[in-house]
Amino acid sequence: MRISIFGIAAPTVAVAIQIAALATSRAESAPEQIDLSKFPAAAVQDVVVPVPSEVFNVLDKLGSPNWKGELRDSLGKQSGNRAQVALLLGTVIAEGFIAVEAEDSEKVKQIGRDVLDLSRAVGVEKAVVSRSKAIVDKADARDWAGARQELDGALQDVRGAMQELNDEDLAQLVSLGGWVRGTEVLTSIVQKDYKPSRAELLHQPELLNYFDRRLDDMSPRLRKSELVSQLKTMLKEIRPLILEGEGRKISPESVERIHSVTSQMVVTITSSDA
Repeated sequence: MRISIFGIAAPTVAVAIQIAALATSRAESAPEQIDLSKFPAAAVQDVVVPVPSEVFNVLDKLGSPNWKGELRDSLGKQSGNRAQVALLLGTVIAEGFIAVEAEDSEKVKQIGRDVLDLSRAVGVEKAVVSRSKAIVDKADARDWAGARQELDGALQDVRGAMQELNDEDLAQLVSLGGWVRGTEVLTSIVQKDYKPSRAELLHQPELLNYFDRRLDDMSPRLRKSELVSQLKTMLKEIRPLILEGEGRKISPESVERIHSVTSQMVVTITSSDA
């Protein structure tokens, strides 16, 4: 079974895996190819996912993209719509992993506080109070490995709390938000230094199928919402571009299109009008 590099199909590793696919810093000698078979993985539901910490350990050696250049000036605003808040929370946690790669302590601290605010808005604040403080403390200490670990833990805690509240649909949207933001950044980096082996990281049809099923299984109210409808449309457009990986290289043009689609989705998610 193919390993899902930037997926969130396994809820507990969502954003970490996505950003892990981007992590290419501090390398003295970058390999020509990324060997997907080297990633440790665990089967979760019907998708295989790598263990986040191990993935970071491998991908940290693969180059040096401009992480600071990938950070957003604004993390977005919540609209009060719980689905939007859940998606926004996912993008903010994803931003945290990027900020850690950029070693931007002020951004990481801001993200730690935003994670708490957004968690409060969807009723799972208690689950992440200590994580939020830990993220800020680790950023102050410039303990990047620790900050990354706390972000990963925050994602797991948020999802766990949502599931305890029988908010599985919102938990899935947190994961989707992180995936969308991660894909936006991944395609940005691949565009700037296109190599077929990097573009191959986008080839994750099992993951798209997983997300599609999760959206189909959501409550009738959510399925009718504009945000979920737009997510479905986004997945439909991305799928044939990603399937180019079946025996063919994913082209620079497809990478550019995937970037455009996911960028627009991030704009929608982070808008207070969503």
